Amino acid sequence: MDREVLRSLLPQAHLLSDDAVALLQPCLTVMELPKNTLLIQDTRVERNAYLLYVGIARAYISTAAGEITFGFAREGHIINANAGYFSKTKGYENFHLLEDAQLLKIDLDCIQQLFLVNIEICNWARVITEVEAMAAEERRLDYILLSPEERYVKLLQNDASLLHRVPLKNIATYLGISPVSLSRIRARIK
Repeated sequence: MDREVLRSLLPQAHLLSDDAVALLQPCLTVMELPKNTLLIQDTRVERNAYLLYVGIARAYISTAAGEITFGFAREGHIINANAGYFSKTKGYENFHLLEDAQLLKIDLDCIQQLFLVNIEICNWARVITEVEAMAAEERRLDYILLSPEERYVKLLQNDASLLHRVPLKNIATYLGISPVSLSRIRARIK
């Protein structure tokens, strides 16, 4: 992949010099995967992350009661299993592609070797991790402080396109409610 195209896809790319992008390039593989691919499974140790640049994926956990959606990855987002990344163990999460997708597969072992020799790449990854941590904190606080209806309104204000790309049953579990409750909220808000 051309370096300028690669730079346009990488989050926080302004933090990287051309030399750093060149070092990253061998760690990345272009992939195209069809809708309904289970990209990351909770049954295996995941040693890759994925930069999604076309498509959408649902992050969920499986419980005795069913699947609970806890996030969505869209264009520009990095998909990874935290346990695989941080401790090289099986994770709890699954990532399911809801649309045909184009991704960059990121070899985590390769990237972690670059952390040892290139502070620029290490700092770039740190910033991405910090941004993700802050987004996760906001989601946790929303779940604690906002009612389901307020969470739905916030979703409409900040990411209304999800309603056209994601099944409503997945949005309902993401909001922590049943599909019937989501229907009632939607009827009230219209």
